Amino acid sequence: MNESLFLRTLSGETLPKPPLWMMRQAGRYLPEYRELRAKAGGFLELCYNPEWAAEVTLQPIRRFGFDAAILFSDILVIPHALGQKLWFAQGEGPRLEPVADAVRLGEIRNEIDQDVLAPVYETVRRVKAALPAGTALIGFCGAPWTVATYMVAGRGTPDQGPAKDLFQRDPELFARLIDRLVVNSAAYLNAQIEAGVDAVQIFDSWAGSLGPEDFKRWSIEPTRRIVALVRARHPHAKIIGFPRGAGAGIPSYVRETGIDAVGLETEIDRGFVREAIQPIVPVQGHLDPQLLRAGGPELDREIDAIRAAFGAGPFVFNLGHGILPDTPIAHVERLVELVRA
Repeated sequence: MNESLFLRTLSGETLPKPPLWMMRQAGRYLPEYRELRAKAGGFLELCYNPEWAAEVTLQPIRRFGFDAAILFSDILVIPHALGQKLWFAQGEGPRLEPVADAVRLGEIRNEIDQDVLAPVYETVRRVKAALPAGTALIGFCGAPWTVATYMVAGRGTPDQGPAKDLFQRDPELFARLIDRLVVNSAAYLNAQIEAGVDAVQIFDSWAGSLGPEDFKRWSIEPTRRIVALVRARHPHAKIIGFPRGAGAGIPSYVRETGIDAVGLETEIDRGFVREAIQPIVPVQGHLDPQLLRAGGPELDREIDAIRAAFGAGPFVFNLGHGILPDTPIAHVERLVELVRA
């Protein structure tokens, strides 16, 4: 079996050409995804159908030959498996019954119902069996802070205000919610690893909304505990952290959590990355998804600039966030061409 370029990079190797994958690479910009999504009816129905979810995971690999596939699922399957009602409103995103007080926290489970998540693990097994040699499979979960923001508010919010209000008003209650998410997120990642994923990524999409002390308490420390729980069972597990928007806090995040690689948002300063982050851990990122959508000469220049900025160290080419749904396929093809030139 061919050795994965992606896993070699996560182990600290610098390659002449960086491995490549894209966040949200399985999704709405692909016509074959839209066709299957319409057939499935609901988003959760698609996530929990192993045949369909495996097909969606494999679609971008067939089209573009990325170096890694990422499991098609959602970060909110954890609260769903804890018993929180979850649904997806057309055009509006996820909705949950808010957990904003001790009564509501007491109504959800202490441990995830693994029967709810069993289809996800079956998806992993199917994808792993179907991937080409040398193509890695990435599993994932949401970081406790980011997942908690949805659980408390019942939806995505622009400033994560409801979660911030709760941890300021009742930090003990919020800590209990975070503790529950830490233990269950680790159990979920461990089960994905046992089903066959080669690496896992912890998405902290709202890390940048926290001040320094709160970032340490609600982002770094819970992630550190998840990493420790995963490594206690799988000592050689490869774990990527993505504390989106953390900026200057990333070196502390890397050192204190023990992750193997870190994702970079689009806005981060490249000189800072080269000097303060890449010497201690492989980096992943950070092409602007808007620029990928726009295409043209500016896209070409930016791809070359990112490769030049990070090519002297271990680096995985990716986006600074998920691919936008209206991104032309030709622009993705151009991305692959230039990264592998």
